[in-house]
Amino acid sequence: MDDPKDLAQTLSEAEAANELMRLARTIRKHNRLYHAEDAPQITDQEYDALVRRNEALEAAFPDLVRPDSPSKGVGHEVAASPLSKVTHAVRMMSLDNAFNGEEVGEWVARVRRFLDLDADPPIAFTAEDKIDGLSCSLRYEKGQLVRAATRGDGQVGEDVTANVAHIADIPAQLTGDAPDVFEIRGEVYMERAAFADLNTRLMDEARAAAAEKGEEFDPTKARQFANPRNAAAGSLRQKDASVTAKRPLRFWAHGWGEASQVPGETQTDVIRAIEAFGLPVSPQFTRVEGLDALLDHYETIASARPDLPYEIDGVVYKVDRLDWQERLGFVAKAPRWALAHKFPAERAETTLEAIDIQVGRTGKLTPVGRLAPVLVGGVTVTNVTLHNRDEIARLGLRVGDRVLIQRAGDVIPQVVENLTPDAERARFEFPETCPECRSEAVAEEDEVDVRCTGGLICPAQRLERMKHFVSRGALDIEGMGEKTIAEFLERGWLANGPVDIFRLEKDHYDDLWQTKGWSDVSIENLMEAINRKRAPDAARLLFGLGIRHVGAVTARDLLKGLGDIRKLPGKAAEFHRYRIENPRGQDEKVSPFNARMLDAVRRIYEVRADGIGTAVGHALADFFHEEHNRQVWDDLIGAEPGAGEVDPPVYEVETVESPVAGKTVVFTGKLETMSRDEAKAQAERLGAKAAGSVSAKTDLLVAGPGAGSKLKKAEELGIEVIDEAGWAEIVAAAG
Repeated sequence: MDDPKDLAQTLSEAEAANELMRLARTIRKHNRLYHAEDAPQITDQEYDALVRRNEALEAAFPDLVRPDSPSKGVGHEVAASPLSKVTHAVRMMSLDNAFNGEEVGEWVARVRRFLDLDADPPIAFTAEDKIDGLSCSLRYEKGQLVRAATRGDGQVGEDVTANVAHIADIPAQLTGDAPDVFEIRGEVYMERAAFADLNTRLMDEARAAAAEKGEEFDPTKARQFANPRNAAAGSLRQKDASVTAKRPLRFWAHGWGEASQVPGETQTDVIRAIEAFGLPVSPQFTRVEGLDALLDHYETIASARPDLPYEIDGVVYKVDRLDWQERLGFVAKAPRWALAHKFPAERAETTLEAIDIQVGRTGKLTPVGRLAPVLVGGVTVTNVTLHNRDEIARLGLRVGDRVLIQRAGDVIPQVVENLTPDAERARFEFPETCPECRSEAVAEEDEVDVRCTGGLICPAQRLERMKHFVSRGALDIEGMGEKTIAEFLERGWLANGPVDIFRLEKDHYDDLWQTKGWSDVSIENLMEAINRKRAPDAARLLFGLGIRHVGAVTARDLLKGLGDIRKLPGKAAEFHRYRIENPRGQDEKVSPFNARMLDAVRRIYEVRADGIGTAVGHALADFFHEEHNRQVWDDLIGAEPGAGEVDPPVYEVETVESPVAGKTVVFTGKLETMSRDEAKAQAERLGAKAAGSVSAKTDLLVAGPGAGSKLKKAEELGIEVIDEAGWAEIVAAAG
């Protein structure tokens, strides 16, 4: 973990605030993917690294802790779930993590200090394997199961009572003398063998369904779970309990929540009581005394891990005495009296048999290694992410190399080391063109990702590009939703990109009448909606083309100077020639070179607004350098009015009288009722200039929740500060 003191010395407050904002957003995304969508994209270790970085930054800059900090949350939001909501009587907490014996020792020492205990005797703990499943709460009243719920965000979970009725490990009636109210908590999981069988069955069902329809079977479209944890979560969180009934789920208990009476004075007592009530507990559960015994049991479980029938990702330690647990209490989202000691990633050797290039929906070229199958932690691995071109070069990877791979959690693993770097093999050449559409593939300066430049015609990107083109922020064509676009693409009606939208009436009007699901009303409404956009706002049109770095605000800023959108291809070609003819000199330093290129961008593109830098200039040059993009542009817009399918008027900024006309406005913090682009557009309409940083020239700061260094600087400079509601009043008053 990063040292907070070092971070405080090496990062400015602004840098720390920006990184905390990015971390909050990133961790929230991966929480949603893991907990809510059962579709993780990063390893457990990568996720843990993000969390630990966030913790270190918050320790170094406590004044910058955000209201939406990941350190304050547990699990995931359940608002979008179709299942009924359940409020937990006692919050379901998460656990703090340790990643080595030293950190476990520090935790034991903190427990001893908090309880003011002497060095002797040793503290008694429980230790059990941490199963990789879905947290679930079972509420029993007078021994009868009355409700089951997922953890959710710790406060509110999803009602899965009907679903757990199909899990044999969960009894409807407890045995023995149970308390009147007793909430048992544990994990719903799926064993490895059952997981493999489920995926096989789902594949067979998809194959049979394709055969019944007379369609060619595509295995990539078959429902497949990534790992046993996702399979368990997806099976339990079903609106239709009959689906859960078909899935081989298991359960074991590891704790409790609300209880009218706790059946014991120690963790061990209660767990054994739960076991006597008829619920399974971990077969690895034990009571030990002292740090050495904890670590010994950790090693015992770690060595047994490959042969266990279920997935685990660590060992959980708890202080055994319940009165000590009560004294220790909680911090933030976790108890002081418990700790999860996570396993390191598992590793194995194999051969890199091929390197494939996949094109994502944003045009990113991602290399994927195809491996000779190898067993890692009980899972057969055949694919590995190679991340990007630089990572392949760093590892010196060639087809045929022996590699050491690492699997952390159950998502796609990664290469740790090339074991045969000196072997005589042909170097892998990263493609310079997109394998899907043969467009040029480029990486911008200071970026590692290589991207296809054929966004408008690339099959891998076409659906997302077309959705963006007709979206509310772009051309806003009613009736052209994702389903319609996908249907038209499948029929080949949009093969030439956005221009074909405006040719639908001419080329496919009669075809639509013969198409199932389309009525005369829906056809006419769609055609009218399209025709209303034949003279679109030029900035919206430019934004809709999805050129890299050209967002809604940038599109408007570009056109403030150019006026006529038809000037853009020529300007881009001029800048393309400039950068070829004026490369960085041998003795030219980076800073003067960048300044020179920025001057060229501003001069050539006739820039009159802040915020347009070299990245925009290069992106436009790359876009228009591609012949197919120029063809799409010519077909859509044309070189002169009337030459294309649409005829955007010359761009003019319309402003209204307002109290902020002629002033410089800065927006900071989280905007809750509008996007940052919308806020800047509002400022522009009111005759104000929207800047990105606070200075003596700033007239007004609009501060939302989480405002940090900009707010502090504005207060120091005596700049007027208002909240988002105050800004809304200004906008409303201007009409």
